[in-house]
Amino acid sequence: MADEELIDAPKKKSGWLRYVRDWGLSIVVALGVYWGIGIMRAPDLPDQAPEFELMTLEGDLVSLSDYEGQTVVVNFWATWCGPCMAEIPTFNEFALENPDIPVLGIATDQSPAKVRVTAKKKDMQYTVLLADSDVQRDYGITTLPTTIVVGPDGQVRNVHVGAMLGPQLSFATR
Repeated sequence: MADEELIDAPKKKSGWLRYVRDWGLSIVVALGVYWGIGIMRAPDLPDQAPEFELMTLEGDLVSLSDYEGQTVVVNFWATWCGPCMAEIPTFNEFALENPDIPVLGIATDQSPAKVRVTAKKKDMQYTVLLADSDVQRDYGITTLPTTIVVGPDGQVRNVHVGAMLGPQLSFATR
C-alpha cells in the first residue's frame, strides 16, 4: 500500500499544478480577448481628436483645447449603462492618483438631472460634461462606455470600447 501512495503522489501534485496552470492560462486568454474586442469595436477616429465645447454640471464651458499640452482621458458614459457605472471607481482612483492627467467624463444621457444625481452618488472625482449629438457623432460613439486617450499634441493615442480596468487605463495613458 505504501508503494502505491508514493507512486500516486507525483500525479496528485501534477494535477494541482495543471489546474493552476490551466486557470492562469484561461484568465490570461480571457483578458486578451476582452482587450482585443475593445480595440476591434473602437470607432474609427481621425489622428487628431475632434474639438468640442461642452457644459459641465456646474454650467461652465469646457473644450478639449483647454487641455492642450496635456494627456487627456475622455470617457463617454451614461447613467443607464451598467459597465459605465462599474468603471467609475476606476476613473475616480485614476483621477486622484494622476492629477496631471485630466479625466473628462462625457455623459450621453438626455437628462442632466440624472447625471447630477449619479455623479453625486458615485462621488465622481473628475470633470463631468454633458454630451451633445455633435460630439457623439464626431467621436463615432455607438457603444458605451468608450474611452479615448488624447495625447498632449491632440493626437488620438488610444481608443477602448467597454469598461476599462485600472491597469488598462494606466497603460493607455503612458
